[in-house]
Amino acid sequence: MENSKKIKIGIIGGSGFDDPNLFENPVELDLSTPFGKPSDVLLSGQIAGVPCVLLARHGRKHQYQPSDVNYRANIWALKQAGCTHVLATTATGSLVEDYQPGDLVILDDFIDRTWGRKCTFYDRTEGGPRGVCHLPMHPAFCERSRRALQDAARLRGYKYHENGTAVVIQGPRFSSRAESLMHRQWGGHLVNMTTVPEVNLAKEAGLSYAAVALVTDYDCWRKDEKSVSVSEVLAMFAKNVKKAADVILDAVQILAADTDLEYLDAHENMVSSAIMLKE
Repeated sequence: MENSKKIKIGIIGGSGFDDPNLFENPVELDLSTPFGKPSDVLLSGQIAGVPCVLLARHGRKHQYQPSDVNYRANIWALKQAGCTHVLATTATGSLVEDYQPGDLVILDDFIDRTWGRKCTFYDRTEGGPRGVCHLPMHPAFCERSRRALQDAARLRGYKYHENGTAVVIQGPRFSSRAESLMHRQWGGHLVNMTTVPEVNLAKEAGLSYAAVALVTDYDCWRKDEKSVSVSEVLAMFAKNVKKAADVILDAVQILAADTDLEYLDAHENMVSSAIMLKE
């Protein structure tokens, strides 16, 4: 069934999307939100004719550590810019042997080990929404957008995993070995520092959100594994980031070609039904 909504896709990442020829008719958007300023200016334009908005999660100079990112301002700004979807990239460590460095993983769940982060828009911030939002988090990610990422990875011939649970740690330090082993026992496939509260907030905003994770290392759980090093993570990320970018760009076109957009209304209706408000 056709829907009157106009697709606009937000992309959260940074690295791999800095090609000046990627965006057609690029325009910088310097937005403010009730929750402060986003990590950087937004870049609005078109990718293969599809309206898109790009935002560097950590700022274009990577100046914000994971716990200092203003996730609420980032998601609100993308919504304010008219986005209906958000596709995100994230660097992750692997907690299982089969998820190897260089692999792509389409996340489908998370375990939250962060603390002190602002995880909801519904906290009586002036200019923000009213009430209390008890939002269900299963499924955590939009299945339609996840499928678009899966299809894109498969058509590219990249090695990818259709599912993955990310254990999201506070950072900026990496896990201890005992923590890494515990995360494995919990059923985690990956560990990162940014999926929460980004996924929560995108769902509260009624957006279709999905993320492709790029495995950069094996964390430190393996018996003979060395400690995770920034240089090795960056080297693996740089070597393979084009794969994640390719998948995002192809998924943009897959989603834009879809004429059945009722799932977008379903996301917004879920939020409306989760709000408790007494007049």
